[in-house]
Amino acid sequence: MEIKPIKVLHIDSVKEWRGGQQQVFYLICEMIKNGYDTALVGQPGSALEKKCRENDIPFSAIRMRNELDFIAGWKISRICKKRGFQILHAHSAHAMSIAIWSRLFHRRVKIVAARRVDFSVKKSKISIWKYKNSFVDKIICISETINRVLRADGIPAEKLVTIHSGINLNRFDTDLPDNNLREKWKIPANHLIVGTVAAIVGHKDYPNLLKAAKHVIEKNDRVTFMAVGAGKDENNVRALAAKLGLGDRFIFTGYQSDVGPFLRAFDFFIAASRKEGLGTSVLDALAVGLPVVGTRAGGIPESVQDGVNGLLVEKQNPEALATAILKLLASPKLLKEFSRQAPRSVEKFKIENTFKKTVELYSQLLAAYIF
Repeated sequence: MEIKPIKVLHIDSVKEWRGGQQQVFYLICEMIKNGYDTALVGQPGSALEKKCRENDIPFSAIRMRNELDFIAGWKISRICKKRGFQILHAHSAHAMSIAIWSRLFHRRVKIVAARRVDFSVKKSKISIWKYKNSFVDKIICISETINRVLRADGIPAEKLVTIHSGINLNRFDTDLPDNNLREKWKIPANHLIVGTVAAIVGHKDYPNLLKAAKHVIEKNDRVTFMAVGAGKDENNVRALAAKLGLGDRFIFTGYQSDVGPFLRAFDFFIAASRKEGLGTSVLDALAVGLPVVGTRAGGIPESVQDGVNGLLVEKQNPEALATAILKLLASPKLLKEFSRQAPRSVEKFKIENTFKKTVELYSQLLAAYIF
């Protein structure tokens, strides 16, 4: 295989495995498959380190303690000089800071940073400084919503480019519904399963989903809700579920390394977020043919088309969310039509497109730069 001239070092500072880390892994795999010299720097003992070691992907473990970790930046600059990396691609907010410090020690490298959340950065002086910093050449926004938020925060438009996150459309093709799943979780055979795959953190707005579930359960006795995921707010969310009296009608599975069997078992998918960069779990759900009931948060409306592959409601509105869920529960015909449309609607979000556009961005940056 011909080795391409572009050499990229990716940086991710997150220890757990979430949507962003899946995106990093997808992109690196595509780059290696297509002959690019690439590697990853990440936290020691991180989920990404484990995944890279299992798949023979070059990985350097460097502890990144905080955004002011100049030592980590210096270590990364040494890797760039030794291996001849031309581009640092930072995949998290802290990684972006480390990349900036690295460039202090190695001015010849270019920096690309990914922005995966639709939070405003203007409330933080450090964030504004980072995103406007001249050392950062381009910021990849994974949705148009994020692009708009950053422009509104005063980040120069010419610094921003929208490249949607991509998924492996065939990732779950070999997964079949787990015939023991209902038995394991004690779900009645005549119940529809309404599910979500989401970290249990604030912006995913589990209270919105739980309150909607209470409304639904009061009106429909043949539905069970299932949430696949874990997170720092899990204890509080479970306590709220108990307070609302949801009992065994709302199941928390905890973290699952393989979400495929769950997606295959769901009848449709819920995205109840109040903030969302794009929502790659939504893309995965659509790819396997699941209709989606989602909020109009962040980038969700960029994949969920109201009345085509799902239903959209206003965010932080449990009553509206419940009404949409009840509508689908009551209409097998609508479920079937949305399910038919779902896989077609995510073709543009395949990882091959993300890879192609990202590499084109790398090429543009290097074409304007003489090493």
